[in-house]
Amino acid sequence: MEMVVWIGAALSVIGLIGIGYSVVMVTRAKRANLSEADMRARLAKVLPVNLGALFVSVLGLMTVAVGIMLG
Repeated sequence: MEMVVWIGAALSVIGLIGIGYSVVMVTRAKRANLSEADMRARLAKVLPVNLGALFVSVLGLMTVAVGIMLG
C-alpha cells in the first residue's frame, strides 16, 4: 500500500504545479492591462486548467488518505 501513497503524492504535486501555472497566467493577464473583453477571454482559457489541476490535486490527496488507511 506504500505505492498508493506515493502515487497519490505524485498526483498532488502535479495538481499543485497546475494550480501554480494558473496563478502565473492570471497574474500575467492582470499586469498586461487588457480590456475587459480580452481579460475575460484570457481567464476563460485558464479556468479549465485551474479546475483540472484542482481535481487532480484532490484526487491525489484522497489517494494518499486511502493508502494510509489501508496501510
